[in-house]
Amino acid sequence: MAYSYMTMAASSQSLHFFNFASSSSQEWRSVRSCFKLTPFNNCHGANLKLPSVGTSNGEIYCHLKLGLLPYKKYSVSSGSTRTVTQLVTEEEKGQSVGFDFKNYMQSKAEAVDKALDTAIPLEYPKKLHESMRYSLLAGGKRVRPALCIAVCELVGGTQDLAMPTACAMEMIHTMSLIHDDLPCMDNDDFRRGKPTNHKVFGENIAVLAGDALLSFAFEHIAVATSKTVPGDRILRVISKLGKSIGSQGLVGGQVADITCAGDSSIDIKTLEWIHIHKTGMLLECSVVSGGILGGATEEEIERIERYAVCVGLLFQVVDDILDVSKSSEELGKTAGKDLITDKATYPKLMGLEKAKEFAAELASRAKKELSCFDPLKAAPLLGLADYIAFRQN
Repeated sequence: MAYSYMTMAASSQSLHFFNFASSSSQEWRSVRSCFKLTPFNNCHGANLKLPSVGTSNGEIYCHLKLGLLPYKKYSVSSGSTRTVTQLVTEEEKGQSVGFDFKNYMQSKAEAVDKALDTAIPLEYPKKLHESMRYSLLAGGKRVRPALCIAVCELVGGTQDLAMPTACAMEMIHTMSLIHDDLPCMDNDDFRRGKPTNHKVFGENIAVLAGDALLSFAFEHIAVATSKTVPGDRILRVISKLGKSIGSQGLVGGQVADITCAGDSSIDIKTLEWIHIHKTGMLLECSVVSGGILGGATEEEIERIERYAVCVGLLFQVVDDILDVSKSSEELGKTAGKDLITDKATYPKLMGLEKAKEFAAELASRAKKELSCFDPLKAAPLLGLADYIAFRQN
């Protein structure tokens, strides 16, 4: 089915049409960073509004419809009574009925933990490997590995085919957390309810442990992936991963986040760029890599890529919401730091209530992108969208 989208040009207020059915993956990648995407025709035949963006008197106007809830006016208000869960309709929740998502995630996390433990043994130099394993095996939700495995299975692959790449995604995610917690970055003392890596091993070892995890992730994909996977697929995954964490990915998003800190002029568009790159692109890479390894068609890859863009941004919107609505004990990390550092967040720019509505919209949109797949096979991905939207830490 053809997908037509309208997106706001970065340099003007004019609208431009983009047709995914006839456009290359490169064109899709170049336009997706705008993210203001509204489908004219989708599997549901929804009648969706056109987006328009403007500002007036300190308020943000965004008539954007990603799913079922229309956007009207964002007023920067601190009052809020509803949760993200309440903003997702009962119909949407019903999409995952009959699937034990909690058991699925637990089984995948156990399998990933076992594979990670095997992949990085405690060897010489001992202190470096202790530091690597300290953060890598400290728990965590294993969302990225689960996404990678789920998509591989969705398109006909197996967990074993995806596991080395799934582990690599978690290694790189862990690296980003170690570095993000450093005094020169966010200067956090706790992560996942434990002292941060540099608090235990020192800043020098923490930096090097992150570097070692980053390097080993690529090696692990190249060496540990089953020889039944064609080499061109493995090369494509490695290339995708490299771009996802470079200057146009995770690192670029982190730099933009740092340079924009304390800048009161940051708008929604810039904030979206930061988070799509800082958080979203590794999630997207996890999803797309699973599809590549499982032998997905290009059309299938494009659909799951669009799903991943929504899920990646959703993850950060919810993270921003939790930072201002939960305690440090509930989060397992320092709460309220975004407010203290005057950091641009979705609750700050939209208001907490509208940020929650945005999260619900993103969850709805992500699930709609999977509507053309077998619903039983897509159940883990549908569940993951809800899980990210409803998570409490």
